[in-house]
Amino acid sequence: MLDKKRTPPPKTIWAYAYQILPPQGAKRLHAITTLLDHAHAEAKRGARTWTGRVVVEEQVTHILIVSDSPEQDHEVKRSLEAKLQELNAGFSITAPIAVVDDSAGTPDTMVVESDIAGT
Repeated sequence: MLDKKRTPPPKTIWAYAYQILPPQGAKRLHAITTLLDHAHAEAKRGARTWTGRVVVEEQVTHILIVSDSPEQDHEVKRSLEAKLQELNAGFSITAPIAVVDDSAGTPDTMVVESDIAGT
């Protein structure tokens, strides 16, 4: 008799982004980067998935958030938005998009579910 081990289904995580206009330089966003690092460490201590990265581009600056929940009403959101307001940086936030995590949670290898479905 074959002993089949069941593999748990991939965990769904969520990604969303802040779009900051006008674009901000990395030095100006140092306090934001520090806040993201602290939020990541806190989530890790709580065995949760949450990470954020600042992506500086010519036309717009993005803050990419990857989380284990589609909920965006966390303390870190309020802190992040307060820091952005202190910088007088206009921003918008995208809706969360489901992502399949089939690689133990490394953001570099996650696939958006719509990509899997071929849409």
